[in-house]
Amino acid sequence: MDTAAPRPPARPAPGEPELDAAVVGAGFAGLYQLYLLRRLGLRTRVFEACDDIGGTWYRNRYPGARCDIESAAYSYSFSPELDQEWEWSERYAAQPEILRYLHHVADRFDLRRDITLGTRVDRAVYDAARHTWRLTTATGETVTARFVVLATGCMSAVKAPDVPGADTFAGRTLHTADWPHEGADLAGRRVAVIGTGCSAVQLIPVLAEQAASLTVFQRTPVYALPARNRPLTAAETAELKARYPAYRAAQRRSRGGTLVEPPTGSALKADEAERTAAYEAGWNSGLLSGLLRTYTDILTDREANETAAEHVRAKIRAIVADPATAEALSPRTYPFGTKRPCLDSGYYAAYNRPHVRLVDLAGTPLTRITPAGIRTTEGEHTVDAIVFATGFDALTGSQLAVDIVGKGGLTLREKWADGPRNHLGLLSAGFPNLFTVLGPLSPSVLSNAVFSIEQHVEWITDCIAHLRGAGLTEIDATPEAEDRWCTHAAETAAATLYPDTASWYTGANVPGKPRVFLAYAGGADRYREACEAAARDGYRGFALSAAAPR
Repeated sequence: MDTAAPRPPARPAPGEPELDAAVVGAGFAGLYQLYLLRRLGLRTRVFEACDDIGGTWYRNRYPGARCDIESAAYSYSFSPELDQEWEWSERYAAQPEILRYLHHVADRFDLRRDITLGTRVDRAVYDAARHTWRLTTATGETVTARFVVLATGCMSAVKAPDVPGADTFAGRTLHTADWPHEGADLAGRRVAVIGTGCSAVQLIPVLAEQAASLTVFQRTPVYALPARNRPLTAAETAELKARYPAYRAAQRRSRGGTLVEPPTGSALKADEAERTAAYEAGWNSGLLSGLLRTYTDILTDREANETAAEHVRAKIRAIVADPATAEALSPRTYPFGTKRPCLDSGYYAAYNRPHVRLVDLAGTPLTRITPAGIRTTEGEHTVDAIVFATGFDALTGSQLAVDIVGKGGLTLREKWADGPRNHLGLLSAGFPNLFTVLGPLSPSVLSNAVFSIEQHVEWITDCIAHLRGAGLTEIDATPEAEDRWCTHAAETAAATLYPDTASWYTGANVPGKPRVFLAYAGGADRYREACEAAARDGYRGFALSAAAPR
């Protein structure tokens, strides 16, 4: 990676596109991509649909929102100076602190001047003769760029509630992914929450302290592990800063961007006492992967998985006083870890409050929303406000939200009608010069997102530098390499328990979405090796070319 001072961008030559690169999105990925492309001296512009930078951490500001990766790891590693000057206040940073961090980064590296806010990219059309993309924004602007980087995030396309009558409710409706910036005063109100994913697990303990009554409508229970969050001491911060260089180096070699001792043994071969001790250590670690990393077969063998799942269910029974509620909160229909686990900061304990009630929709299905509240088969629940915690159209939704037209007029939506197809999660054949950060068939959601963002962005930057140095103007995935990668990703996922579970990992939460396991399950270390090997071998699996003179 080039660490020299940034070069001033040159004016476009006659016939050249207005921009060398357009970046869509100004979150962690878009900011870092802008930083590196500017260091190459490229004319780069970032388009951000929101009114400010931050991406996920601008949009998701519901009460209780925080990261589930430790702050020390969920941060940029490219600048040792940044590591030394920024101090995290908690083990798991809350949304306001992460947003402040991103603002600090934007200001420190003078990134704002190349970011256009409040501007959504609606359409991108490829010109195969000129090797350029023509982008159209919702404001009516058009711009041409040689390269486009989709830094739109893997969890940014909000899934609207698919509940009959949602538009008839007379009270207030809110969505965890679109919380009002001025906040929402729900104190003393009768509140309903629909959904029990990670956002709801963070939100519900806060609402339980404010609302006069809180009714949670659960479709599928989650596995939640204790976060053990706490403020960081001055001594811990000093120790972290002292070891950051070694920590960052180890992080880049890791399987998922966090430093966890890899397991070596089988859960089924361990005796019960040894297994229980290992699970207790994992439970008490406060880490999202604490239990998953105890044994090698937790995510590959159903019998082994059940031993970990039952350990979590026993913990739920120990926390939740009412046996019927505890049982309803205990997942039994899918293996532990095959839906994203959550970190718990009082979620299960909230159900012990007398004004908090769980409605298990598996037994009493939701029929519709009415002007007064929510109706199930057992009757109507009258509420003043409804919070939809219904999640996202993950991994593919943010890309397909843009009308992308590639070679021969083929749209990305048409190409991905049966599921995403690309090579290394970076480029889809027939859509040259269109790179994706944290896209489908990359480790993305199975890894520390910031760690994977840096790996993607650095590979993309090196690739563009290579093309420009060689006088080339186009890179496209070959169909053969794309086929091989899609097959490899599917086979890697099939060796695990992931694909058997209906989850947003497989697109099952969005009606009509193809059922495909959307991430690369082989580990970020293997993925990094594959990306680096392709680059070393002259970008094997990709077709490189130059546009004909005009």
